[in-house]
Amino acid sequence: MLVYLDNSATTQPYKEVTHTVAECFEENYGNPSSLHRMGIKAEKAVKAARKIISASLRAEENEIIFTSGGTESNNMAVLGAADALKRYGHRIITSSVEHPAIINVCKALEEKGFDVRYLNVDDKGRIDINEFNEYYNDNTILISVMHVNNEMGTIQPIEEIARYKKKNEKVFFHVDAVQSYGKIEIFPGNTGIDLLSVSAHKLHGPKGVGGLYINRNVNIPPLLFGGQQENMFRSGTENVPGIAGFGKAVEITFSDFQNRIERIRKVKEYLTEGIKDTIKDVRINSYEDQRCAPHIVNISFLGIRGEVLLHMLEQADIYISTGSACSSKKRSKSHVLKAAGLSDAEIDGAVRFSLSEFNTIEEMEYVLEHLKASVYRIRKIMRK
Repeated sequence: MLVYLDNSATTQPYKEVTHTVAECFEENYGNPSSLHRMGIKAEKAVKAARKIISASLRAEENEIIFTSGGTESNNMAVLGAADALKRYGHRIITSSVEHPAIINVCKALEEKGFDVRYLNVDDKGRIDINEFNEYYNDNTILISVMHVNNEMGTIQPIEEIARYKKKNEKVFFHVDAVQSYGKIEIFPGNTGIDLLSVSAHKLHGPKGVGGLYINRNVNIPPLLFGGQQENMFRSGTENVPGIAGFGKAVEITFSDFQNRIERIRKVKEYLTEGIKDTIKDVRINSYEDQRCAPHIVNISFLGIRGEVLLHMLEQADIYISTGSACSSKKRSKSHVLKAAGLSDAEIDGAVRFSLSEFNTIEEMEYVLEHLKASVYRIRKIMRK
């Protein structure tokens, strides 16, 4: 049995998505900027995807800009906002547990003279809104806080943050929704979010394509210059197969949305409770209530190394991770778990299980059987 539990890194595409992508490669391969029939057909595919994605966010179609993925969307939002608003101030507020696509951009902006404040988090990775209130002042121009943390699954208080800046047009609020889009409903225009990043391959779409919601009242400079595609925000020939596949993935994901998410949550809870009941010396690093996303749970198995457990489970065709796929090849410890105050032993033994709608209770029974045996075996070896 193959059990894939690394869905925060990437997801298995829907069969309908792979069919849509292949159809574009084989038949609908025109350039959407061309004026002939093939170009118009390709343009219609892009427009259809934009309509589906904008509807899922309750946004206007011209507020959705297609990008190469979450990293580009995050870079475009943060760098663009900083450049557009620098005449009003230099303070940027973010959190200490953001994705590297935000953290590293903010570090680059610090070198250019921006005053970046990193919010601390509790032991489950959630920011303190009171600390945010302390940092927020007249010099603030940008707030960038992720909706769901990719390692711990923690949901940040986005609505509370939005209330602080709603009446201030000189502050932009950016949300990295890469891990929440398709798992938790979020409507940026209604919430007070100015910029919102999403990615296709996190919800059973193709890799290499994402989107950035830009509120119609927000104007940021582009990162890429050229033919002025994507409403002049993002030049370059559109990735028609990827965009069409993205639209198809969103269409499927948001059909029967609540039932899909509830099924994922129940399977995750079965796994979590099974681990607590059958394996000693574990620490659940994620919230076990509605403050955690339905598809992620981070758990420390004390007395072992998470990487060793990962490879032992791999031998049984079970696939998990030790943290963010974007930084998993680095030797440093997780900056997210460090910020949450976990001990070195807890960080060393931490692994992430991230689920999708394809996972089942039967799979979790198989995982629990091999997980218990693997943890026991590793601990026995480590004690020698």
